[in-house]
Amino acid sequence: MSATAQKGHGFGTAPVFLASICTILGAIMFLRFGYAVGHLGVAGAVAIVVVGHLVTLPTALAIAELATNRKVEGGGEYFIISRSFGVTIGAAIGASLYLSQAISVAFYMIAFAEAFTQLAPDFEQATGLAWDPRFVSLPATIALIALMLTKGADLGVKALWAVFVVLIASLVLFFAGSPIDATETGIRLGSIEDADPFAIVFAIVFPAFTGMTAGVGLSGDLANPRRSIPLGSIAATLVGMAVYIALIFKLGASATPEQLASDPLIMSRIALWGPIIPIGLACATVSSAIGSILVAPRTLQALAGDRAFPSSRVNTALAAGVGTGNEPRNATLVTSVLALVVVLFGNVDLVARLVSMFFMVTYGTLCAISFLEHFAANPSYRPSFRSKWYVSAFGAVACLFMMFQMDPLFALLAIVILVVIYRYLASTRREERDDLGAIFAGVLSQLTRYLQIRIQRTAVIAGRDWRPSIIMVSGRTFERRAPIQFLEWLSWRHGFGTYLHFVKGLLNPENHARSIQAKQQLIASGEGRDSTLYLDTIVSPSMRSALAQSLQLPGVSGLPNNSVLADFSVHDGDDVHAEVADAARLAASTRMNTLILRHGERFFGNRQSIHIWLTHHDYDNAHLMVLLAYILLGHPDWATAEINIFAAVPRAQADHEEATLLKLIHTGRLPITSRQVEILPTDTRGTYQGLVAQRSAGADLVIMGFTQARLSEKGPELLLRHPELTDVLHVSAQERVLVD
Repeated sequence: MSATAQKGHGFGTAPVFLASICTILGAIMFLRFGYAVGHLGVAGAVAIVVVGHLVTLPTALAIAELATNRKVEGGGEYFIISRSFGVTIGAAIGASLYLSQAISVAFYMIAFAEAFTQLAPDFEQATGLAWDPRFVSLPATIALIALMLTKGADLGVKALWAVFVVLIASLVLFFAGSPIDATETGIRLGSIEDADPFAIVFAIVFPAFTGMTAGVGLSGDLANPRRSIPLGSIAATLVGMAVYIALIFKLGASATPEQLASDPLIMSRIALWGPIIPIGLACATVSSAIGSILVAPRTLQALAGDRAFPSSRVNTALAAGVGTGNEPRNATLVTSVLALVVVLFGNVDLVARLVSMFFMVTYGTLCAISFLEHFAANPSYRPSFRSKWYVSAFGAVACLFMMFQMDPLFALLAIVILVVIYRYLASTRREERDDLGAIFAGVLSQLTRYLQIRIQRTAVIAGRDWRPSIIMVSGRTFERRAPIQFLEWLSWRHGFGTYLHFVKGLLNPENHARSIQAKQQLIASGEGRDSTLYLDTIVSPSMRSALAQSLQLPGVSGLPNNSVLADFSVHDGDDVHAEVADAARLAASTRMNTLILRHGERFFGNRQSIHIWLTHHDYDNAHLMVLLAYILLGHPDWATAEINIFAAVPRAQADHEEATLLKLIHTGRLPITSRQVEILPTDTRGTYQGLVAQRSAGADLVIMGFTQARLSEKGPELLLRHPELTDVLHVSAQERVLVD
């Protein structure tokens, strides 16, 4: 068991709410919401809040749902993602999430220094030094790090209470304040001239709404994360939304758009006691930094606990915890170094844009997981709190859309970095379980079930819309390749194919185990050929009983199978011939088309020529024979093949049959010209056999028709005629198939 699986501090719901609300009501609220109202007006600023929460509310609901489905341990959002999507993709997103959290520590500490800019003149006069915000941000960051290393999450949560009290006081005194110009009353709805567009203002203000997941990072320190995470996150999101809307109307009623747009600390001029606003700003930024420095090391600790890093020593060191609370001291040290480096450079504008993108990636992923789990209808997905699938789907799409609205370059960069990290992790470690694959398998199963039911309800009657849905049962699967390859060709693009390997015997544990092993072997061989067949096995006492069972199975498309394919080799004996003839009779009893493949050792030669032979017996078979030849041309192996049609008819009917064939080809839009059609007048069987031998002995595939009546009359000998031909497909149509 990893260290992250331990109970931690056993906090309740309050720390989740505090960490989230203190991050939501942070630096952006104090410094940039006046700018938003000044540039967009009251209505535009309210729209910013609404659009922002169209992203954050679905995410909060998704987190609440996912957190109540599984036992949530340390690692917060990373744990939820990795246990739903799998460790590899979870680690890729977790690495991005960790970087955004760690750099956020520096971002908030730099913003903390902005609260002291009003003291810059006094500082410069007293010291003779030019003011540099790093005089505040660096010592403050070091002090915060020391606090976390010595006191850990327990003191950090206590500090959140103090910050929350100051924030409440700041807001109360702000709302109690009077308009700057007491002679003007009412809400000013306008905005400044040459205002920034909505997209730019949104990009600047949106980070104000991203704090709702701050408390999720404490998951390993919660006594009951399934209860505390949903309650704390959703409550903080709704409270934050209400505060921001009220704040917008207060700002609109207290100052002109020009005043709001030009003064970052306009709230201090409105508040009943002005100094409370810089104090609140300082506390808000510190609280946000505390929230980030609480969750970032825990994300890193959880990543290491899942062996996300290539070095086992690094994983062991970062996963280690200290004390009964499992404090991630080593992970905190790494996070501290990263934060100090960013603070030292003092400008995180570009980095902050990328950080926002990683947060959006995380939110979108959480919504996507929730949506996929809903759609997959997995019985093991049983959250006690349920969102709606369309809310989660909207959140995922909204995150992706807003990423590219905020900054297309950084959105693309964030996605590329995510993919690169994932590919690297996938190449260096093998995932114990493929949860992402399981989710998508569930989604595909649900989609397939829905489509099959829809197809069955709108069944297409055989005719001009006919397409092959072929089933084949054979016990000689691993002895010959031609039959299954031929079925793959027919099912490649235009049709559906089901291949069942026959295991002779009673259905008992031993034969069932044999069938499972054969199925796995079949599937493995199909992957190597990029097969489009549905592969399975059937255990039955005899081939006849196996066929009788199989012919009643529904097709994989949702419609009944309409054709049966049987085969025999030129080297097979009478027992196989009798088996094939019996299969044809069974197929006829179910009104299914019968295809019998006679194959030799040429394996369809160069796949360049298909010859179709029509006789006066094939009036019902002709359309199906021609259509099957056309379907074969749809496979790359037969793409350059040429179809030739030979019609052996009585001399008196030669002209009429030629006209009929040419009309069939023209109206059916088949890739055949009149040059490829030949009418052969013949009145004797001997003449017919000689013509077949003369013209088709070198063909790669010959298609000939037969009727059930003639098969019953002649027996298997009917299928053995023309020994000079190697690969022959015998066709008996039981459906009315049209080519027009």
